[in-house]
Amino acid sequence: MTEKEFKTFYDRNFDSIRSYIFYRSGNGDLASDLAQDTLIRIWEKDMINEGKKTVGLAYKIAGDLFVNSYRRANSAANYAKTLEFEFTNSSPEEEMLYSEMKEKYEKTLSELNEKQRVVFLMSRLEGLKYQEIAERLGISIKAVEKRMSGALTTFRDVLRILFYLLYFSIYADRSLLIFNNI
Repeated sequence: MTEKEFKTFYDRNFDSIRSYIFYRSGNGDLASDLAQDTLIRIWEKDMINEGKKTVGLAYKIAGDLFVNSYRRANSAANYAKTLEFEFTNSSPEEEMLYSEMKEKYEKTLSELNEKQRVVFLMSRLEGLKYQEIAERLGISIKAVEKRMSGALTTFRDVLRILFYLLYFSIYADRSLLIFNNI
């Protein structure tokens, strides 16, 4: 498909594919992203435009991308539920700290690129080994290791910052107590 043919194909089909995904998800941003991803995949396949057959393939790709997105979101939500703790005999400060840490974790998870997030959740949520992840995703073990390393580095950086903030807030509180007791 030439660039001009693809542009015509894109212009004719983007809105209808986006609507299809929107009806399934109810999320306009997700629908736009997945419609664009769908059409990019058509372009990358360097196909010959065969009219309805190519449009049908685009809808099939869009549906698959939506299902994958849904499963990924569902897995992330299930994993977040496993992080719930019962706070017994805890102070309001501890509950607030937990809430802030959980919020930061979820934000960091959502900011990972899709490939890193998928590998991270498959490893941590499903307990899969790198070999199993590589087989499921159809990639090499080295690619899994690289993606996991990137995800863990991101989390380490965020946790390091949170640790320093926590340390300095505790240290500042103790300094005030000592100062007030003098």
